[in-house]
Amino acid sequence: MADKVQSAYSRFSSEEDFPQLAKHSNWMAKVLTQEMYAKLRNKATVNGFTFDSAIQTGVDNPGHPYIYTVGCVAGDEETYQDFDEFFDQIIDLRHGGYPKTAKHKTDLDPNNLKGGDDLDPNYVFSCRVRTGRSIRGYCLPPHCNRAERRAVERVLTEALQKLDGEFSGKYYPLNKMTEEEQEQLINDHFLFDKPVSPLLTCAGMARDWPDARGIWHNDTKNFLVWVNEEDHCRIISMEKGGNMRSVFKRFCDGLNKVEELIKKSGKEFMWNEHLGYVLTCPSNLGTGLRAGVHVKLANLSKNAKFDDILQRLRLQKRGTGGVDTAAEGGIFDISNSDRLGFSEVELMQMVVDGVKLLVSMEKRLESGEQIEDIIPEAIQRNVSC
Repeated sequence: MADKVQSAYSRFSSEEDFPQLAKHSNWMAKVLTQEMYAKLRNKATVNGFTFDSAIQTGVDNPGHPYIYTVGCVAGDEETYQDFDEFFDQIIDLRHGGYPKTAKHKTDLDPNNLKGGDDLDPNYVFSCRVRTGRSIRGYCLPPHCNRAERRAVERVLTEALQKLDGEFSGKYYPLNKMTEEEQEQLINDHFLFDKPVSPLLTCAGMARDWPDARGIWHNDTKNFLVWVNEEDHCRIISMEKGGNMRSVFKRFCDGLNKVEELIKKSGKEFMWNEHLGYVLTCPSNLGTGLRAGVHVKLANLSKNAKFDDILQRLRLQKRGTGGVDTAAEGGIFDISNSDRLGFSEVELMQMVVDGVKLLVSMEKRLESGEQIEDIIPEAIQRNVSC
């Protein structure tokens, strides 16, 4: 059970303290009622994370020009349990139907992926697969203190330095990076800088920057780990061209090796059978996986049915510079829109099959042909309970 907060909350009524959400368009504002706020506002998790801290980023950011944001974050693993009345509704809505009784599926066996090595490199310029992981026993980035953040960095870097073979590499702490190292990481498009998005800063993720943040990558620069950015770590596999199968295999192999080393150190990742892997943002629960490709869709993107086709395929579009950017030259970052309720292999299969179909449509439109006969039925999800 969440502990009560002994603070200024007792001096004012919940009605006086309720945030103004009339102009907000995020999932937090859609779910939160005065009655729910009155019940949760004076509680905190065992680590002292309050309900107001959970919703602050959604209060400060009414909406986003490109995506319908979640509007809340977790400060520790217990957040999802202690404020479940609120978070269960958020998760159900954000993930398109995911009840409290649902059980998440995990599949990190790359051999179960069909195809993926035949995406046309004339249209697919690069592939990337990433996920996040959290170390059990430590608060998440919106709420951790400096000592916890440094402990997370220590656990991760001690594991990463033991990787060998194709995964052998080096860690670059942001606060000790030389100008030459920084310039090289910028040129490699690896460097993450201090969060500037208000979605992150209002959630408290930029505190003490750059203390205990860093980047690790292998020698061949196609397997990368970010430490203490939005999550305890972000694990990324990537390469140029259209071989998504190769990227996914490296992703699974490297991720499994990292988890094995973490366990040998006496630690483990946050995971449960309902939510899968537990991460800071409810949108990333489950697999935490985003498999994306930079793909040229100059003609299809102008088609009136483009957004509907993406929705049917359970895919989403972004600009090539990230969530806050627009597409340039008809090149989009296309990725899976789901994280929870599908396994990693199932999400990868959606991206591989979906991108292959999008490229086929683009080629037809280039040739002046129609695409109506190959527009697919919507992919449905069956959630096990």
